[in-house]
Amino acid sequence: MRLPVQPILFGLRLMPEAIHAQVVARILTRLLRGQGIERRLPELTGKRVDIEISDVPCTLRLRVAGSQIHAAAQQHSACDVRIRGTLADYWKLATRAEDPDTLFFARRLCLEGDTETALYIKNLLDALEFDWQAHAVSVLGPRAGLAMSSLVRNFTASGSVATRKPR
Repeated sequence: MRLPVQPILFGLRLMPEAIHAQVVARILTRLLRGQGIERRLPELTGKRVDIEISDVPCTLRLRVAGSQIHAAAQQHSACDVRIRGTLADYWKLATRAEDPDTLFFARRLCLEGDTETALYIKNLLDALEFDWQAHAVSVLGPRAGLAMSSLVRNFTASGSVATRKPR
């Protein structure tokens, strides 16, 4: 999946970093519901992670509290871990278009700070396999979540999803 980077970069440059951090924190907390990573996140409680997007430039300051992620105050203590990279590389990480190890070892994404915390975060990213059914069950409840997952699975398996060709 190719990311239309320029419009997103422009949007990120217009809004204050504090708003970005709040939006990203809420999205991440919602997306992690029902995932294995949600159960492992409390190990990072109290830790601050800064996500630096070098081509914007922008730094999202996030703090972990239990299984939730919150925007950290700008004046808060120094970060425990900083992850630095371009928007395109974060997109590749998020969509699993590239393996996290490849991005980190090629230094396209850089991790710095507390070694133990950084290694824990890298391992979380390596193990991340998004489970849509678990997410649907967590968000919608067991009955509706399973029904929705089954519906989507049947819809996509039947070939009912038509792909549009560009004109």
